[in-house]
Amino acid sequence: MNSMLCIYEDAKYSNLYPLSLTRPVFELRCGIFSLGEKLVRHFPGVKVTYLVRDAIRELVKEQHSDFSGNKIPEENTYFVNARLILHESLPKDLSRSTAFRVNNEIVGAFVARADLAKIRFSGEGLIDESAFEKFDTVEISGHTIHYPWDLVHHNGEEISSDFKFMGRGGHILGKVYPNVTFLEQANIYLAPGAKIYPGVVIDGESGPVYIAEGATVMANAVIQGPVYIGKNSRIKIGAKIYEGTSIGEVCKVGGEVEESIVHGFSNKQHEGFLGHAYLGEWVNLGADTNNSDLKNNYGHVKVMINGSMVDSGSMFVGLFMGDHSKSGINTMFNTGTSVGVMCNVFGAGYPPKFIPSFTWGGIDRQERYDFNKAVETARRVMERRQKTLSTAQEKLLRELFERSEHQSI
Repeated sequence: MNSMLCIYEDAKYSNLYPLSLTRPVFELRCGIFSLGEKLVRHFPGVKVTYLVRDAIRELVKEQHSDFSGNKIPEENTYFVNARLILHESLPKDLSRSTAFRVNNEIVGAFVARADLAKIRFSGEGLIDESAFEKFDTVEISGHTIHYPWDLVHHNGEEISSDFKFMGRGGHILGKVYPNVTFLEQANIYLAPGAKIYPGVVIDGESGPVYIAEGATVMANAVIQGPVYIGKNSRIKIGAKIYEGTSIGEVCKVGGEVEESIVHGFSNKQHEGFLGHAYLGEWVNLGADTNNSDLKNNYGHVKVMINGSMVDSGSMFVGLFMGDHSKSGINTMFNTGTSVGVMCNVFGAGYPPKFIPSFTWGGIDRQERYDFNKAVETARRVMERRQKTLSTAQEKLLRELFERSEHQSI
């Protein structure tokens, strides 16, 4: 296939705040892989480029050597929305420009070279998808991510799908100590360098369990698939990891976790419940932090999105927390709470359900977190993992700090 793949963000990226504040939409995770990685695997051997909003362009350029700087390609190109999860590959025999639709939503297009001049940019450096509407349209198999809870609700099925794609079930290649129980071993993969200590139960009966290189599962933990444990992460003694959970690289996780996504380098080491939640990178939850994911009246949970309360349509919605945010010991989060980046939440009682970025405090008092102090803490935390805060990352954080000044605390 002599074509390119261009993964692009659209104007709905902000519906995925706070998770998309500090990363492009295609780096959000669902299952074992990111949204972008899932799309790329449908285009083997094809050159990939990206189109992102202006605010994160420098960050993406710093992190992706193949980023062209928001330039429209010059050859036949598959434009695919970063919010799309494909169920099957797109048609490969196209010669005429063709738009792709999922449930009456345009999610991309194959654009022949002769039509590339019709593609324009709109505000914020995003491409104007209205050009796609002029092409012939075909319905494709997939679903789109509209809000953070969509990532969580699809996570279990995506772990299963990714696990099947990788084809590694039944391979136990790491170190397994005595008295470990595997249920439905064909649904379990233990990578080289991973360790499973005595008393652990890994249950693959309800879905696959993938434990990546260098990960450690400490004694008496129970893992019930579908679950993904990332590279060099540590599951603490007696932890209970339930279905639909993805844990990124270099995390420490204990207590009870259910149907949640945790990005890399984040910690929930101690007792406490995390359910139907999504944590960004460099998050730390203090001991006995709990989040509610179900209202007592079993009603739909509403979440603050872009200044408006949005009905999730679901009874089960937990906590969404942006990068570098933290909670103190015994913190309680209500159903559908959204916490921005670089927050420090502590104190008795339930804090507000919407906590803007760079907020310090809890229910009794909240104030703006001093930017220099917040960045210094981030540097200190990252240095402990041999990472550094890059110039582009710090610039983006400063811009977010200035924007958050206009949000109510």
